[in-house]
Amino acid sequence: MKKVAYDDYYKEQNYFGSPYPGLIKFFTNYYPKGTVLDLGCGQGRDSLLLGEIGFNVIGVDHSTVGIKQLNNEATKRQLTVKGLIRDIYEFPITKNIDLILLDSILHFYKNDLEKETKFARKILEELRVGGVFVNCILKGTTRERILKNIIQASHFKWEILAEFYTEFSESNTEFHLLAIKKGNFIEASDKQDDN
Repeated sequence: MKKVAYDDYYKEQNYFGSPYPGLIKFFTNYYPKGTVLDLGCGQGRDSLLLGEIGFNVIGVDHSTVGIKQLNNEATKRQLTVKGLIRDIYEFPITKNIDLILLDSILHFYKNDLEKETKFARKILEELRVGGVFVNCILKGTTRERILKNIIQASHFKWEILAEFYTEFSESNTEFHLLAIKKGNFIEASDKQDDN
């Protein structure tokens, strides 16, 4: 498998530190504990936590080093967590996925805006009705608005389960956590009536 930049970073164990407190709180209090697809899981910071609190987890990342560390740790702790080396942008979202987690994956910088917008749309489209999309993004009015616009432009109803800022104590930065549940398809005519 091709070496990626993060392979070098992940030589340092726990490179990204601990999960955000708000993310821990949301998933700890979320029921039922189903299957989470953690896209861009890296070394498994979030995947391992979710396995510990009762979720089945599929972690996907392009770093061979990160996925190897995740799988070793999951085996050691006897967790139902499996890491796969894949391209997150192409990974299919099957009907057995209950929740999708993107933690610090979307940034919506100018050079990545088109690619990340297409990626977010793909996730929202492929996620099953009743499934939950959880996104943590660096606090910022513009990037938060872009994500909300993508959600509003989809052809489905979305229920907000959680929306708040959570501090990442290791760098004194805040992240916006948004968790939404997918509802039924909205006909184009119904969408116009709502406006």
